[in-house]
Amino acid sequence: MKYLLILSLAILAACSPQTNPVQQEFKTVCNPMNLSYRFRPEEPSRREAADPTVIEFKGAYYLFASKSGGYWHSLDLATWNFIENNEIPTEDYAPTAIVLRDTIFMAVSSKKNNKIYKTADPLSGHWISNDTLDFAVEDPFFYQDNNQLYLYWGCSNVRPLYASEIDMNSFSLRGETQEVIHQNPAEYGWEVRGDYNTEYDNAPWLEGCWVNKHQGKYYLQYSAPGTREKSYSDGVYVANDPLGPFTLAAHNPFAYKPEGFACGAGHGSTIADAYGNYWHLGTISISVKHIFERRIGFYPAFWDKDGIMHSTTKYGDYPIIIPNNKVDNFDDLFPGWMLLSYQKPVQVSSELSEYTAPNVNDEEIRTYWSAATNNPDEWMMMDLTENYDIYALQVNFAEHNTKIYGRQPNLKYQYIIEASNDSKTWHTIVDKSNNQTDNSHDYIQLPQKVNYRYIRIKNIHVPSGNIAICGFRVFGKGQGQLPTQVTNFTTVRNKTDRRSVTLSWDKSAGATGYNISFGSHPDKLYHNYLVYADTTVTIRSLNANQEYYFEIEAFNENGITK
Repeated sequence: MKYLLILSLAILAACSPQTNPVQQEFKTVCNPMNLSYRFRPEEPSRREAADPTVIEFKGAYYLFASKSGGYWHSLDLATWNFIENNEIPTEDYAPTAIVLRDTIFMAVSSKKNNKIYKTADPLSGHWISNDTLDFAVEDPFFYQDNNQLYLYWGCSNVRPLYASEIDMNSFSLRGETQEVIHQNPAEYGWEVRGDYNTEYDNAPWLEGCWVNKHQGKYYLQYSAPGTREKSYSDGVYVANDPLGPFTLAAHNPFAYKPEGFACGAGHGSTIADAYGNYWHLGTISISVKHIFERRIGFYPAFWDKDGIMHSTTKYGDYPIIIPNNKVDNFDDLFPGWMLLSYQKPVQVSSELSEYTAPNVNDEEIRTYWSAATNNPDEWMMMDLTENYDIYALQVNFAEHNTKIYGRQPNLKYQYIIEASNDSKTWHTIVDKSNNQTDNSHDYIQLPQKVNYRYIRIKNIHVPSGNIAICGFRVFGKGQGQLPTQVTNFTTVRNKTDRRSVTLSWDKSAGATGYNISFGSHPDKLYHNYLVYADTTVTIRSLNANQEYYFEIEAFNENGITK
């Protein structure tokens, strides 16, 4: 086997210094999505949302997610407002929704006959139910094409995924049920269980169907290997008919985010915005307090000229732009704001022995800093080690010792973020002292950039438990040197298990981390794998029957070296 190592000599130039604040003319978002995630109604106290379905209805977007006690509404895919609801199921998984005859129809996963809920006015929160599927399905998905309605379903580590045509009025089956996807972890590394696809003895869960039509072909997406894992991703098969037969696409998994702060992109939905841009919403794994402790992620998706479907998760938990026009690639969406906060020196007012200060900026969502109390005098200060232009911040709260169950009113986080050049004189740059919203992954795009060295967050109020943060993240630009270009980049594919490849390289001077892009063709490096400190990594998500090509770039606070 020959391997092509693609090393581009192009270098992104660092931005020239700017002395005056610049008003941001675009809106950005950052994963995990900045939503009011619902607390589960039982022990342990923790939040959950997963299995997102997004639809467009009368010029607005509606987001449904498992266990959420309602759904969200947005006009721009950036700002989401919650509509609390007890007329649709809140204790069931995997909602599906579709617009038929100017009405939204919805169903959820069930081991009994699935009820159908409908509304013509989702903003009112009023739904009725007078239809039922004539058999039980788990993880249902409705898809309409050419005035015909199809149902896809399945959630199992032993059974395949299914599809059938159903009657658009009665929701009864029409025709034979088709088996559309079977598991094949012996060849497909992304279907092997575990955070890093190493649990070979555990059968993968196939679930979460979704279909998009592009240039006359049907792209059937599915999730594997399991929702609790960082490797949770969405694969894709392609067919000329909604019921198949389906053939594995050349690029798999099409949505894949195994490393970084927010990991996971599986059991999602892929939708078009008003400008024809596509977005994939998937499930992010935390799985600390409970295996189903999860969040929602938001990633751009594309088809290339050859019809290859892919979702770009490169720097997938850094800010991305929500465009107001049609874009062609990820470069049109990435503002170039780099992570400034990774492993920078931190001081805190207090800490618990197992939840110490370095956890606040280790880029691991599963670890967190907890203060000893929830008192207003608790704080965390970060030294960025030099002055940077700061464009955005993200405060990711953790639920330490919380005693909240179910969706409760009046939950809120109140805090102040201050900045300084000398750690003595402080200026408020974010004032949430009167905040009334329950956003535990609070992303703040500053109206104007600021230039500081020290950042401090001061607690005012948390809804329950201790003040705890699993990620205090600062985004912006430095004016220093880019890292040196990576050298001695090598690949060694496992001869006895071709699902696995080990990459290694020499440390790049000045690098904060590295992004590895890879794929099945030199011009289609659509997979991404983020590495911070290490200079070697083993990737086990490959298709054993494909060749692969690899590229690596280094990055730091000042930008990216190709």
